[in-house]
Amino acid sequence: MTSIPFVDLAAQQQRIGASIRQRIDVVLDHGQFINGPEIVELEAALAVRSGVPHVVACASGTDALLMVLMTLGVGPGDAVLVPAFTFVATAEAVVLAGATPVFCDVRTDTFNLDPDQIGRGEAAARAAGLRPVGVIPVDLFGQPAEYSRLAAEAEAYGLWVFADAAQSLGGSVDGRAVGALADLTATSFFPAKPLGCYGDGGAIFVTDESIAGALRSIREHGRGAHRYETVRVGLTGRLDTIQAAVLLAKLEVFDDEIERRQQVATRYDEGLADRAVVPFVLPDFRSAWAQYTIRVTDRDGVASALAADGVPTAVYYPKPLHRQPPYVDCPRADPALVRSEMLGGEVLSLPMHPYLEAAVQDRIIGATIRAIGATS
Repeated sequence: MTSIPFVDLAAQQQRIGASIRQRIDVVLDHGQFINGPEIVELEAALAVRSGVPHVVACASGTDALLMVLMTLGVGPGDAVLVPAFTFVATAEAVVLAGATPVFCDVRTDTFNLDPDQIGRGEAAARAAGLRPVGVIPVDLFGQPAEYSRLAAEAEAYGLWVFADAAQSLGGSVDGRAVGALADLTATSFFPAKPLGCYGDGGAIFVTDESIAGALRSIREHGRGAHRYETVRVGLTGRLDTIQAAVLLAKLEVFDDEIERRQQVATRYDEGLADRAVVPFVLPDFRSAWAQYTIRVTDRDGVASALAADGVPTAVYYPKPLHRQPPYVDCPRADPALVRSEMLGGEVLSLPMHPYLEAAVQDRIIGATIRAIGATS
């Protein structure tokens, strides 16, 4: 039985491998492996695509989160509201900045932070003796969070909103691209992301010029006017030039790949809507489809049956953050976080990438229907 890749980077490389190699060869020729011209070219290209004035490339999505928190002056005694159902990096960056995450519940249909949790999270932070300062929504699985509603709720409590778009680059709301949905947005270029490099990488989308300048300083050890002038605490947060070259090559086909992901998602929806809870995308929202995630009651049984049928799956995320050992004592907007708990036991992600052929999609859909039927 032919194995199905969960994410097929080899198929992508077959399509654009020559362009990637050509761009890497240019870097090898000029030898500027740190802060090479490809960094500036990438930042400019991403700024144009997103419609924001400034983009700051950096070493990873986690660094992007941390650098913004450092720029905002977040530290001990501060509390930042984050979703309980997401990857750990969002809460991790808050802790690395010296602050405390406050876990909030998510919507069960979009998987994203519920705006109605903002007031409860703010109250939980104050009850814990902390100073609530901001909110970091996550665009889980590729769909942007409800930034208009979130911003209105946050403003009522004097909180800023900073977007974690690690999974959603290529998505949009009402035609506005991810990157321009909040004043500050972090993304990741981890290889499996919709736009991924061949290692770690990230970027920050910024509307304010002074904040962009501070971020560029932080990513180089707090650099001032020259290499040996330090004006703030910083870190080694630069994106390597070769990774920028890879990303520039991938940007050439990125729009087409997002459209192909949408076509796969539509086909999955049509085949599975009567058998499982399929992803819900809000009106006028466009997902980047980093993952296609269904909900099933007997998740482990379905996953096992699919594996036996040669279809790989993944579970993002089986244990919500408030139950992870380093975070169990953090405040919660709701004590039980029931929706995050439920999703942790039901979500199952199917293969999703731009190069899934129709016959393979049909095989996955058929196998999923059989697996659900066998475990019902």
